[in-house]
Amino acid sequence: MTATASNISATTPQMQATALEGDGMGCHAGGEQLLSAAKAAGKSDILKQYAKDYPQDAKAGPHDQPQSMCPAFGALRVGLRMRRTATILSGSACCVYGLTFTSHFYGARRSVGYVPFNSETLVTGKLFEDIREAVHLQADPATLDAIVVINLCVPTASGVPLQLLPKEINGVRVIGIDVPGFGVPTHAEAKDVLAGAMLRYARHEIQSGPVQAPRGGVVDMPTVTLLGEMFPADPVGIAHLLAPMGLAAGPVVPTREWRELYAALDCVAVAAIHPFYTASVREFEAAGRPVVGSAPVGLDGTVSWLQAIGEAAGVAQDKIDLAKAQAAAAIKAVLSANAITGRITLSGYEGSELLVGRLLVECGADLKYVGTACPATRWNADDADWLRSKGVQVQFRASLEQDMAAVDEFRPDLAIGTTPVVQKAKQMSIPALYFTNLISARPLMGVAGAGSLVQVVQSAIGNRARFEAMTAFFENVGSGDTAGVWEDVPVAYPEFRIETRRQLDRAIKKRKAEEMG
Repeated sequence: MTATASNISATTPQMQATALEGDGMGCHAGGEQLLSAAKAAGKSDILKQYAKDYPQDAKAGPHDQPQSMCPAFGALRVGLRMRRTATILSGSACCVYGLTFTSHFYGARRSVGYVPFNSETLVTGKLFEDIREAVHLQADPATLDAIVVINLCVPTASGVPLQLLPKEINGVRVIGIDVPGFGVPTHAEAKDVLAGAMLRYARHEIQSGPVQAPRGGVVDMPTVTLLGEMFPADPVGIAHLLAPMGLAAGPVVPTREWRELYAALDCVAVAAIHPFYTASVREFEAAGRPVVGSAPVGLDGTVSWLQAIGEAAGVAQDKIDLAKAQAAAAIKAVLSANAITGRITLSGYEGSELLVGRLLVECGADLKYVGTACPATRWNADDADWLRSKGVQVQFRASLEQDMAAVDEFRPDLAIGTTPVVQKAKQMSIPALYFTNLISARPLMGVAGAGSLVQVVQSAIGNRARFEAMTAFFENVGSGDTAGVWEDVPVAYPEFRIETRRQLDRAIKKRKAEEMG
């Protein structure tokens, strides 16, 4: 597995500052500046659609933003996990390096294409010509079904028109999307940007004539498409829940292969397991498919979800009741044999945070707070209402500061969250679990979900004594400006701090006076 990007453009000029970077408006420029530049460059329509699909508080300050890695990683990840699909990035070299490194860290096993640029190629339009040439060079129908081209921040702000790329070359589909950090709030939602674009392309292909069957053949029962990435065992568990109603679990979107998109659209209902796939929902609804929110988590969640799915799929009530009874009996048995005892705060940026919250509550946990980087939608409204009815504080578009404040306020027995939240909790002698690797990387649905979650959570809560012992052991070790390795006991010089503070205040006053003229 090689963590390098492939320079696939026919022309590979030396990387220089772009036109925007030269004006002080590269990736480091403020979001408002890049947004204005993108609108001026002809990207208004797509940015308006993103603002509608992935809403955020327009008044939010720099510390009110939801946690996420570079949003483009979400779209990149979707493409890299699909068979016979190549991905080409168009963006600043530093961004491409970071995204490529991260994609390989998360298990990508293929190269990431990259078309470099400089100020001249960006301003003159040569960058677009280089991208088009690169796509033509890559379009080999023997090895590829599709090529995905992703504009990062600077090309988007410069108006590089990927929509003008040919839709197909030698039978290879070409999909160009803009995924700027100033237009798509989180990497989770960027998955929807590409998934929605692919579904739209596949839907038009279906309307035009016969399409390929899935690799495993056509399922002989009506299927329910599952929307949102999930642990591999969950679709299997969902299939068992659906079987008494005469339904089968269909493909998971984002899919692992192009032809699965056709099967995903050929369903009787769509389960929006992750509720932020707004563009994908739009394509399913355009195809006449009903969409159901929430997921089969816990007892209440599973029973209500099966009822909603059965009604959407037109299943007779007696079959729905049978499926609900069988699932309820099995889940009750698991919940009665296992229980979580302890106070918990929960936060993350994957999109399944509310589902995990529901499951924790049904397993007996005293859940006080759920924070998610994703927005409130009609597909997670029931989950939010259910949690609030249980006394849980629900925070959409949660910032790091809000997640940390919850840990301070509630002093939980276990904090589940992102890396900085976990770090903060452990510094407070509170056991903590990283949501992405330790919670979402395990089954959550049906019987398996309740069993697996109880075990890991109770084990973590039981480690509090170890954290307290470590805190006591390191109690006299320096922190802040006295941290590090010292031969002698570090000595504080408060007079130096006072003098430094005085000089900084004077510099600030001088700068303000100069600004006022």
